[in-house]
Amino acid sequence: MRLTFEGGASTVTGSCYYIEVNKFKILVECGMHQGSGSEGLNRTVFPFNPAELDYIFVTHAHIDHSGLLPKAAKDGFKGRIIATHATRDLLEPMLYDSAAIQESDAEWSTKKNMRLGKPPVQPLYTTSDVESVLPLFDVKPYDKVFHLGGGLKYRFLDAGHILGSATLELWFQDSEKEKVIVFSGDIGKKDNPIIKDPLSPEKADYVVMESTYGNRSHRPMKESINELVAAIKTTFKRGGNVYIPSFAVGRAQDLLYILNSLVRDGRLYRIDVYLDSPLAEEVTKVYLAHPECFDEEARRFFTTRQNESSVRLHFVRSAEDSMKLNRLRSGNIIIAGSGMCEGGRIRHHLKHNLWRSECSVVFVGYQAEGTLGRKIVDGAKSVSILGEEVLVRSTIYTINGFSAHADREGLLGWLSAFNNSPKVFIVHGEDSSAAALGGLIREKFGFATERPKDGDIVEL
Repeated sequence: MRLTFEGGASTVTGSCYYIEVNKFKILVECGMHQGSGSEGLNRTVFPFNPAELDYIFVTHAHIDHSGLLPKAAKDGFKGRIIATHATRDLLEPMLYDSAAIQESDAEWSTKKNMRLGKPPVQPLYTTSDVESVLPLFDVKPYDKVFHLGGGLKYRFLDAGHILGSATLELWFQDSEKEKVIVFSGDIGKKDNPIIKDPLSPEKADYVVMESTYGNRSHRPMKESINELVAAIKTTFKRGGNVYIPSFAVGRAQDLLYILNSLVRDGRLYRIDVYLDSPLAEEVTKVYLAHPECFDEEARRFFTTRQNESSVRLHFVRSAEDSMKLNRLRSGNIIIAGSGMCEGGRIRHHLKHNLWRSECSVVFVGYQAEGTLGRKIVDGAKSVSILGEEVLVRSTIYTINGFSAHADREGLLGWLSAFNNSPKVFIVHGEDSSAAALGGLIREKFGFATERPKDGDIVEL
């Protein structure tokens, strides 16, 4: 087997791993790059021919693992995309939303170019490219082994990260002895809201493992919820609103679940929550359609407590209604995408409210280097938003206990289930996180580790 790290090896976005084994050419993940310089990276020609790919495995629906699927189809891919049922259902609205953004951005850039006498800009992909992707999905359940032929077989295990997320076990035999390589996907932490805890494989020869939080520990969920309650009450007392940049998939649903629980438990009064993301609304519907992915607590919650008091939830659909939210001065929670403030409606809310000292911005997810969210979290005094410089006067909260990623202890706990000594390729993390996790793995388990870079090729 030849494994090429095509993306997401030395960064936290753009995951993409190319496998050549026996007669097969396989991709694991087809992720979009996010953050500074991402547009150029996403437009780069694939270093392989998508038309020659037999299969693409997608571990979960986040765009940094799946967002270039329509580009692959546009460039000739006609094989099968293998994912869980929930992942496929999440990707339908997500990829259409991504295509709409690509088309809108290209239209805006074209108008700008025309005024300068420059050529028009073509979108990275279009909604028609998404239409050609959806029939290619081959959905599979967790915990069942499937054969591809040629000595290859695979299984999905629940990764506990978001709805439908999976760890991929891939067995291959290109010599006398069968071997297995595990792609962790994004590993969830235990006790994430709504979904089940992550499962670990027990044996592998090679592991391609994420390291997003490989050098830090999350605050316990109870403390994080306490901090969220304090942030909301303090902000409302000051006469401001709470703005929460949130990923439409996973984080938005977790927040709604937690806020509803807080109101039903009497820790918050009935409050107005605006979900300013048509995509998040569609994703919430997908979540409700897949109760088989829920843990026992969530199942009980949704089946026995529907009629109790809850937040006053408002779905904000049109751009006009989104702009009207800026007339609301106090006592509201506005959840809007994108989670790293790189796009979506949150930028407009920050432009109009980040300078208001009575307001708060609560970050509940990872902020990649180069993103607007990262600049704010790192303490910038002012930031550029939609072409304007805006002062940062709102109170900024970073509550990492809501992260859907396992922290350092969670990652090590996941790896501790292996009963042999695999070689671990550490990917999907900034250098400091990957280096720290590699040292801990060698110290704690004695496993060989390697930190590959994008473009590296290894023979397994």
